[in-house]
Amino acid sequence: MPYTEASLEALRRDGDELADATVATLFERGEVGTFNTLMRYVSRVGQDLPDGLPEVAREYLHATSAPPAWVDWEEMEKARLFFVDNNVHISTALSFAAMPACYLVPGVARLLSATHGLNYPSKRMAETGQFTVYLMQPDAFEAGSRFLPAAQKVRLLHASIRHHLKRENSWDTAALGTPICQEDMIGGQMFFSLLVLDSLDRLGVHMSTEGAEAYFYAWRVVGAMLGVDQDAVPKDLEAARRFLDLYMLRHMGPSAEGAHLTRQLIDLYEEVVPGTFFDPVVSALIRHLIGDTCADWLDVPRTSWDTVVKAAPHLLGVLETIEDRSPLGAWALDRLGHLTTLLELSSLTRGRVMHYAIPDRLKKDYGVHTGLSRTRRWTPPAPTVT
Repeated sequence: MPYTEASLEALRRDGDELADATVATLFERGEVGTFNTLMRYVSRVGQDLPDGLPEVAREYLHATSAPPAWVDWEEMEKARLFFVDNNVHISTALSFAAMPACYLVPGVARLLSATHGLNYPSKRMAETGQFTVYLMQPDAFEAGSRFLPAAQKVRLLHASIRHHLKRENSWDTAALGTPICQEDMIGGQMFFSLLVLDSLDRLGVHMSTEGAEAYFYAWRVVGAMLGVDQDAVPKDLEAARRFLDLYMLRHMGPSAEGAHLTRQLIDLYEEVVPGTFFDPVVSALIRHLIGDTCADWLDVPRTSWDTVVKAAPHLLGVLETIEDRSPLGAWALDRLGHLTTLLELSSLTRGRVMHYAIPDRLKKDYGVHTGLSRTRRWTPPAPTVT
């Protein structure tokens, strides 16, 4: 579909009918606590649903228990292999480009700040990392996998935030659209797919068009399972570029919440990396991947590593040459990448499994403000003069 200001504005009015109705019923009947308690024991495909689960939740879980009928499984396997080959780079792009990009949308940053995720600084990143690892497993959609239940719970989590904000009159829907609307959900899908691919290119990672398209396709499947309108979502990379450019122009800008979330992200990874010598690398990577204008909006500090990080593509080029020329080198680097990703995820989760529970209330100390400016739009960074 052609993307225009009008078509994107229309998407700001729509939420997720199925998930919204399920969450509304759970709250009306006082069954949220029961649902959260029982669903902690449902984390894998094929498990029997527990006795006592609210009927509306049982109906929702049955209705969303399978991937879309149109899924191309060969394409999904290509995406998995692309992830295996580039898992460290993808994790880097998710952490230091995709998440900060979310914080660059003031409305999204305020929505994230309104949930209880900030009580546990690594929770948001742990959920994202764990979700992606689940998706890219060979058996992601088979019995025993954790991906499908996680997707079902994330979809309800989004609906619960919409429910709270509307019930508490904490969101000016007339001016700002529906919270976590279709436009924002598609925008998030573009951040985690197209923007990640852009970041890999910026890092100098060698990618085939086939692999990139497969990775993008996998996130189309994810979007469908999270309630994204498939009539509106971009179907290929060219359409994705048109959507993302327009979305960024419409919404990106500075906010206090965005800067706060970014500071927590930087602090989190500085804690994960042993010692303090490499701490500035986190800020330098974010600045390198999202550009100086966006980094300044998020109050990302400038460091002495800003120039050093720009050499990353050259180092990656050497490593990928080794990988291309040596089967043993390829195996060793893939294995190292897998272990590095698991180590990072273990540090973020602190050994816990994320359960994606429905919050029974929103944070009061990071309440959502309704005075969002619709005039402070994204301005692309000026071209670098060389």
